Amino acid sequence: MSLVELSHSRTFPTTVEAAFDLVLPMPLTQLFARRYVAIPPITRVDQDGTWGVLGQQRTIRTSDGGSMRETLTTLERPHRFGYEIDAITGPNKALVAGVRGMWTFAEAGTGVEITWAWTITPTRVGALLMPVFGRLWQGYARQGMEEIEKALKA
Repeated sequence: MSLVELSHSRTFPTTVEAAFDLVLPMPLTQLFARRYVAIPPITRVDQDGTWGVLGQQRTIRTSDGGSMRETLTTLERPHRFGYEIDAITGPNKALVAGVRGMWTFAEAGTGVEITWAWTITPTRVGALLMPVFGRLWQGYARQGMEEIEKALKA
């Protein structure tokens, strides 16, 4: 089964360090508070302490009753952090077997380019629906970048 690569980038007028330090511990219930068509918002995150320790795990819960386990797998301040998602339940279980995610932060002119990327391992059924899911994910990612912008201005 082929992996599916998705990414979304946006440039912000801040430093690489400031962007990294804002996004890494940002509550997912703030970052992904809005539904985008069929992709539900995150309503609760069960974790110990502030997110940001290599190997740390948390359980993410979505408004459609689904959940997933996220494990922090890469932490290279201020350039990138990555994670794996597994133990998916709810409606997305039929589409996605697992995800490797990565946030990167790179200098771009007088600001920073933030890129959020996913490498998806789809299920057999999910592979058929990935073109549609990919378009929806882009909208969801755009909304997440809008929340980062709001937080940077606060």
